[in-house]
Amino acid sequence: MKNPLRLSPMIGDLILRHADRLGGLVGALSPVPEESRNRTVLHVVGVHLYLEDDEERVLLGLRHPDAKYAGRTWHFLAGHCEQESAISCLVREALEEAGLVIDPADVELVHVVHIVDAPGGQPRMQLVFRAHRWKGAPELREPDRCLTWQWWPKDDLPEPIVPYTRAAITGIADGRVYTELGW
Repeated sequence: MKNPLRLSPMIGDLILRHADRLGGLVGALSPVPEESRNRTVLHVVGVHLYLEDDEERVLLGLRHPDAKYAGRTWHFLAGHCEQESAISCLVREALEEAGLVIDPADVELVHVVHIVDAPGGQPRMQLVFRAHRWKGAPELREPDRCLTWQWWPKDDLPEPIVPYTRAAITGIADGRVYTELGW
């Protein structure tokens, strides 16, 4: 199958390999625009942990004021892939950032946010994974990056919150698997 997605070839191939879990995503996206076909733009791949507790609240962290991105803003537990699979990255980040132990078999991709923060900015593919089970309680392990972890009702999220975090939570609640922002 050709990559019909408006994504870098590696990201498109990743999504196509998981198309059975993404429902109608593959057919819903438009082909690469003519003006973009001869230009390669690499996409940053981020992974995000969507956890719900027994009360159906979602776990968010308050980013440190000096964080490179979104200081003093609520966000998912997240990280960037570093020469590893997306799920391996998620498992590593959960342990490093919050002391949570997650078995890769307990993880599923539940939402994708394709975002560009500003015109001409570097595109980012944000993969949001739900862990159905985990061991441990969230603890602060990187205080230079996150000030606290808290559980929030999905219909009463804190402010300020990273816009694509809110978009992903809303998309998951609505049963959608894909959101575009800033394009």
